[in-house]
Amino acid sequence: MNILVSGSLAYDRIMNFPGKFSDHILPDKIHILNVCFTINGVTENFGGTAGNIAYTLSLMGEIPTILATAGRDFEPYRNWLTQRNISTQHIKVIPEELTAGAYITTDQSDNQITAFNPGAMKHSSTFNFDTVEAKKTLAIVAPGNLGDMVNFSNIYKKREVDYIFDPGQSLPAWTKELLTELINGSKIFICNDYELQLTQEKTSMTVDDILEKTQTLIVTKGEYGSVVMQRENNKVRSIDIPVAKVRQVNDPTGAGDAYRAGLMKGLASSKKDIIHAAKIGAVCAAYCVEVYGPQNFHFTHESFNERFASLFGEKAF
Repeated sequence: MNILVSGSLAYDRIMNFPGKFSDHILPDKIHILNVCFTINGVTENFGGTAGNIAYTLSLMGEIPTILATAGRDFEPYRNWLTQRNISTQHIKVIPEELTAGAYITTDQSDNQITAFNPGAMKHSSTFNFDTVEAKKTLAIVAPGNLGDMVNFSNIYKKREVDYIFDPGQSLPAWTKELLTELINGSKIFICNDYELQLTQEKTSMTVDDILEKTQTLIVTKGEYGSVVMQRENNKVRSIDIPVAKVRQVNDPTGAGDAYRAGLMKGLASSKKDIIHAAKIGAVCAAYCVEVYGPQNFHFTHESFNERFASLFGEKAF
């Protein structure tokens, strides 16, 4: 199965401030705010929706193709992906830009101040879809360049390629009409519970309405697991997927992307059972939250199957 992953590539630069932001900000001087936070250092992680999904897929033996853009500082990230057997052939490098970057400062109360530079993500990526065999391809349209999200969704519909639409943090950017169009024709529309509410408010659609436009709606709910919804005999059928028990929670960053990768692995396998696929997603997410950074966890087929079997009584793949 060919797996196409479009979305973002980014460097996540995480900084810890050994104090509280509130102690350095005078409420009556917000209009002339000028502060400096001395941090304890910087931790850099490879991230971005496309990179995170592709990384987790590679742990499960898949060779995904990333459709995204990167900047002139991409080489370390390229080497990381190449070492993990992830194709970088179709990642478009924009020499005059930096790779997208998130600069996140966290204080002792877990408050965060984040600056995001889209950099190369402002530019559209390119791919020759003439080589794509629809019946042997599964795609995901994850948050990234907005033009790519529209363009790729339309191409997948035209070529009858099964695709997952995952708007994520791009949701505020869409109009009612465009968001409805992107959902329409997708194999799966996936979002978290907050994003579902935002989608419903923007489009005035009910869950019933959404399921008239997509085959499956999957809603992730963090520590409360996820739910798979499909229309069956003119009624909505909902299946709750339990959260996979974690050894410890260190960092939820990238857990949603890990879930999506597990879902795609299940759909790309011979079993192709959506419920089974969602369970694989739940276990992938558990591995992710146990470490800091979205691409710093590891597992083998054997260790994954053992963990999956202890939760669900069968092998994952």
